[in-house]
Amino acid sequence: MTPLKLTLQNFLSYRHATLDFTGFHTACICGANGAGKSSLLEAVTWAIWGESRTATADDVIHSGETDVRVDFEFLNNQQVYKIIRMRSRGKAAALQFQVQSASGDFIALTTKGIRDTQDYIVRELKLDYDTFISSAYLRQGRADEFMLAKPAKRKEILGNLLKLDQYEMLAQQAKEKAKEHKLRADTLEQTLEPNKEKLSGKDDVEKELAIADQAITTLNQLQNQDRVALQALQKVANQRQAWAQQLSLQQQNLQRRREENARLETDIGRSQAELDKNTALLDQAEEIETQYQQWQGLQVEEDAFALKFKQYQDLQQQLQSTEQQLQQQEGNLQIQSRRFQARLEDLAQQEQDLQKMLAEAPKIATALISLNAAREELNRLDNLQHQVSPLLQRRQTLENQIFQAEQKIKVRLESLEGDRQTLSQQIAQMPEQRERLNELNGQLVALDKKKTYQDRVRNKRLEQAQQRERLNESQRNCHDQLAELQQKLHLLQTPDATCPLCDQDLDHDHRDHVITKTQERQTATEAEIWRLKEQLLQCDEQLTAFETELAQLQTDLATYGDYEQQFFKVEAALERNNDIQKTLQKLDTEIETLGRSLNLEAYAEDLRTELAEVQQQLQTLHYDERSHAIAREDEKKWRWAEIRQGKIDDAQHRLDKLLLQKPELQNQLAQTELQLAQLRQHSPLQAQIEAIAAQITALNYDQNEHQTLIQNIRAAQRWQFRRQELQQARVNQPPLTARLEELRQAQTICQQDFGQIEAHLQQIQEAIAEFTDHSIELNELEALIQQRRQELDYTIAHQGQLRQSLQHLEDLAEQYAKSQTDLKDLRRQYRIYKELGNAFGKNGIQTLMIENALPQLEAETNQILSRLTGNQFHVQFLTQKARKGSKKQAAKLIDTLDILIADAQGTRSYETYSGGEAFRINFSIRLALAKLLAHRSGMALQMLVIDEGFGTQDAEGCARLIAAINAIADDFACILAVTHIAQFKEAFQSRIEVYKGKQGSQIRINN
Repeated sequence: MTPLKLTLQNFLSYRHATLDFTGFHTACICGANGAGKSSLLEAVTWAIWGESRTATADDVIHSGETDVRVDFEFLNNQQVYKIIRMRSRGKAAALQFQVQSASGDFIALTTKGIRDTQDYIVRELKLDYDTFISSAYLRQGRADEFMLAKPAKRKEILGNLLKLDQYEMLAQQAKEKAKEHKLRADTLEQTLEPNKEKLSGKDDVEKELAIADQAITTLNQLQNQDRVALQALQKVANQRQAWAQQLSLQQQNLQRRREENARLETDIGRSQAELDKNTALLDQAEEIETQYQQWQGLQVEEDAFALKFKQYQDLQQQLQSTEQQLQQQEGNLQIQSRRFQARLEDLAQQEQDLQKMLAEAPKIATALISLNAAREELNRLDNLQHQVSPLLQRRQTLENQIFQAEQKIKVRLESLEGDRQTLSQQIAQMPEQRERLNELNGQLVALDKKKTYQDRVRNKRLEQAQQRERLNESQRNCHDQLAELQQKLHLLQTPDATCPLCDQDLDHDHRDHVITKTQERQTATEAEIWRLKEQLLQCDEQLTAFETELAQLQTDLATYGDYEQQFFKVEAALERNNDIQKTLQKLDTEIETLGRSLNLEAYAEDLRTELAEVQQQLQTLHYDERSHAIAREDEKKWRWAEIRQGKIDDAQHRLDKLLLQKPELQNQLAQTELQLAQLRQHSPLQAQIEAIAAQITALNYDQNEHQTLIQNIRAAQRWQFRRQELQQARVNQPPLTARLEELRQAQTICQQDFGQIEAHLQQIQEAIAEFTDHSIELNELEALIQQRRQELDYTIAHQGQLRQSLQHLEDLAEQYAKSQTDLKDLRRQYRIYKELGNAFGKNGIQTLMIENALPQLEAETNQILSRLTGNQFHVQFLTQKARKGSKKQAAKLIDTLDILIADAQGTRSYETYSGGEAFRINFSIRLALAKLLAHRSGMALQMLVIDEGFGTQDAEGCARLIAAINAIADDFACILAVTHIAQFKEAFQSRIEVYKGKQGSQIRINN
């Protein structure tokens, strides 16, 4: 993948920016911290994979904006592609994938959904996000993590980079599948034997089913005979019951007639009372009509008073409104008068202040003369400073460079003194280290013995678990046997029972013998169950003891890895101490040379010569910084005069304007006071007020008289309701009279029906006496039929159980054959998945891939490292080493991932190298890992982004690092280095400068 063009719109710190990669081969991205350098790289990863460093998806949108869009064009396999990713705040994202046609236009390759389009992009690039940041994007700190980790951790990191976790996941899945198939096979095998025993009882079930069929036939014949007799008796009973029902109906009819007669008596009384009340109201008709006419007259009189009251209210409202308008006009004139008076008083105060300010004019004129003189002297010294300033800057630069050279020598001396002290301490620690090595060796031997013992305990625990499973199976078989024996005893207790074994009739003695023998077997089976329970309890106790012991052993062995690492570290430290004496001699020689140079000041001689020349030129110009400062202070001292003169001019202008405004305000105040004095005399509103008051007097409305009339109307209003009741009584009088007559006629008819019903009751009682009561015989016959029905139901249920058992045994036979086939298949699947688990495990494909990758990684690392160090460093990866034990114990090879680094002085620890040397080693390994991962992902690594700590390098290291980048430039189509170091920026022909502006981050290309 080779980048061609990147277009940003509202992405992170960028609003609108376009970066054209055309013509770039090696370039650096530079700018201040926070300017937006990393945001360019984030834009590329977000456009391709939708991944960024933000916490939420909407955080990539520029602050204050609602939409974001990134367009990224790149070259891949000689074909130009474009990816467009967009997002709106709070909504789903949109993704487009396009390819450039022969005509130059882009054709969409986008599929149905974002996920499918993303998968299409990854398949086309052969590069996912994790591989990109682990290969093409060299981020700071990734190599240090690999180098500083322990050997086991290094293998884990390398496995993660090579994505071996996929094989670990496959291994775990294969082991789980194998465990699942083994468990299913064991379970299936345990169920086969009981099923085989159950199939042996199929003949007994068939015989018992034939007996049940014969019993059902006999019971059905007896039931049919009893039902015929029952039907004859039920016919007589039904006829007698029919006459009894008629008797009950007539008795109920008689009771209803009596209740109806009582109800009619009550209704007649209620209707008579209501008719009497209505007649009394009609007798008062003349009085009610007279009082009603008087109430209507009062209503007419009140309507006339209400009209006057409305007119009175309207005139009062007009009077109040007119008075308010007149008062408002008076208030406005008073406010205007007070405003004119306040403005005149303010003008008088301003005039007084301006006169005081104008009195200072002669003093300010004298100060302006002194200000002009001071400015002339300051201009002369400023011109002289322009000549001296470059010389002063050069002198400061030379002094800083000399000081830096001195500090560099001092820092080097301190570093050498520290190294010498460290090496001396290491020599002093050698006896202690040997003693510690022997101690660690003894601890490792003891832990190895515990490991062996741990394996034996695990085997014992496994054997005990298997024994417990066998005991559980035996216990289940005993419970099944016990259930069968209980069922046989139940059958033997039944009269006329047959032998459970030979299916023949049993006499009394033979039955007792079979029952006794079955009970003895039942007792023996129960005893066996208790014995198995005791053995299971013992197994559980032993398993608990084994678990406790294994947990303790696991705790004791948890420190094995730490002891092993300490052993290797102490052993390596002892090997390094062999060459410490020679190193100390070299350090003493270098310390003496540097100390002599520092004491005699024999360093930076060309800088000292140039500093003396600059000092001579400064003395010739006779520039005095103190005199310049005094001139600045004098100019500041008299600068107030210029400011005050401007205020004097402004005060004179304001005074002239004020004197013109004063007569006009006085004239306006006099006119306002005259209008206020004449308002009540000549205002038309005053005339309106007087006219409205005359109308109110002419209306002659008395509110007390009106209120008295209203009270009288309320007192007489009850006659209105009495008249309504009278009208209703006139309407109700005929219906009430007719209702009373109807009730009396119904009462007469009800009394006539009593005799007819009583005669009918006598006839029904005589008919019932002619039928005999067979209820006792019916109950006995129904009880017998019910008893035989229960017996038949039980036999039919038993027949169904037997048929179900027979069908179950037939299905069980078919299932037994199928289970034997499934068992063979499960055993075969178990063996396959077990082999796959071993193949995908750490000792299988994973180890093979690491072993195959390390030679390629080592060769690539040494090739890059030789360019960075001038063939002075060499790296070697070791995957196995011999563990040293006691003399009695033979040496064994253990898995590891040690990194040996050799230079001109020999092989030594990574921690002993300086920061710059360590960075070059880290950079080489990191870049080699990137190329290895890119190669394994199936794509060519055309783009490389380097964001490492260049600040740890000295001048020579920087030069070598730049040379290394240039040396590997032919392997890549585009290399981008992120840095802020000036020496690095100048080393690149193309620079992408990032800076912050008012419109967010901006990009400037500098070739």
